[in-house]
Amino acid sequence: MKCPKCDSEHVYEDGNLWVCPECAHEWNPETAAEAADEGVIKDANGNVLADGDSVTVIKDLKVKGSSLVVKGGTKVKNIRLVADAVDGHDIACKIDGIGAMNLKSEYVKKA
Repeated sequence: MKCPKCDSEHVYEDGNLWVCPECAHEWNPETAAEAADEGVIKDANGNVLADGDSVTVIKDLKVKGSSLVVKGGTKVKNIRLVADAVDGHDIACKIDGIGAMNLKSEYVKKA
C-alpha cells in the first residue's frame, strides 16, 4: 500500500488507520476508496462539498507570501471547487479582508 498524499511506500497500520511516517497523513482505506470516486471533494468531517457551498475554516492558516492569517472560525461563502488542484488546494474562494485565494478541503468544514 502507498500513501495517497505523498506516494510513499513506508506506510504502516495503526488500528484501523494507515499512517505515513513521511508526511504524517492518516487514512482509512475503506473511506479513501470512496473519496477517490469521480473526484469527490470532502471537508475535514467527510461531508461532500459542492460549488456554491459555505464553509468554515477550522484552524488558523498563514497566507503564503504575506503576513496575513486566516483565523479559525472564518466563514467563507460561495466556494468554487477546482478539478485540477494544485498542491492539494482544491477550493477557490474570496475571503473578506484578504481577497481571492485557494484552500485545502482538509482545513474546512461545511457550514
